Amino acid sequence: MDMVLGLPSNVLALYVFYCRAKARLTPNLIYMMNLCLSDLVFILFLPLKMLEMVKMEQPMPSFLCPLYNLMHFGTIYTSACFLTVVSVGRYLGAVYPIHYQVHKKACYSCLVSLGIWCLVGSHGLLIFALETTRDINSTLFAGEDTSCYSNFSQAQIDLLAPVRLELSVVLFFLPLAITSFCYVGCIRVLVGSHLHQQKKRRAVKVAVATLVVFVLCFGPYNVSHVVGFIQWRDIEWRNIALLPSACNAFLDPLIFYFLSSDMDDSIAQVWLSLRKKYSSIWLKIALAHGKARSQQPVSSVA
Repeated sequence: MDMVLGLPSNVLALYVFYCRAKARLTPNLIYMMNLCLSDLVFILFLPLKMLEMVKMEQPMPSFLCPLYNLMHFGTIYTSACFLTVVSVGRYLGAVYPIHYQVHKKACYSCLVSLGIWCLVGSHGLLIFALETTRDINSTLFAGEDTSCYSNFSQAQIDLLAPVRLELSVVLFFLPLAITSFCYVGCIRVLVGSHLHQQKKRRAVKVAVATLVVFVLCFGPYNVSHVVGFIQWRDIEWRNIALLPSACNAFLDPLIFYFLSSDMDDSIAQVWLSLRKKYSSIWLKIALAHGKARSQQPVSSVA
């Protein structure tokens, strides 16, 4: 599903954002482009998970398991963080429109984006260091069989449970609280504004859909971190709780790129531009082919 829906929709969205950024680079565009890149990295590393699920006789090379987990879990949290900063930008634009317009700069958004990648990357490197430690019987992510990230010993759980809790608090529950506050504030401002009713409904739909996706996609897996820490064991339903997070990769474009009226206009412009380019190419080919055919009898007589 992610490969079929997520890959083309994110590539299209990234191309649209690139075209818009060439005309005018805004903070929101920077966050959206980073969100697209995060989703694309997540999708491109999914074949490694498929390889592991095939249960081949030969085990997966040892370096692929930590690499996959670093990219897979890292991009889940980067997506959550970029959804959060988008919500903050919309809240500031709705509640403090004048001050936000004066102070917002693309360079600030670039620094925020870099900070998010560094924050999530540092957590990912911490997990990577833990999973490759040799102080315990086996690596954390290798487990006791050929599957990645499963069948942990109690020594592994003792190391991993506090780290999982910290991940969920810093990279999910805190961003969720910020996102909820921002979108609730946006909805309150929009309801009391003098905007056209259609624009109000569209903006409210985007806010509500974002919150729902945030909770449904990232919530179950991070709740399993909290439960695992409380019970101090590996939760049996953790792999099932991880499944909804994969849906985020193709739901993000549906929410931000296709529910937004600005994005609808951009997609239409890009589509017309592509049609114009291809029509021009086909016209040149047709003219060249017709010219060659018209010259053919002359050359044969000669």
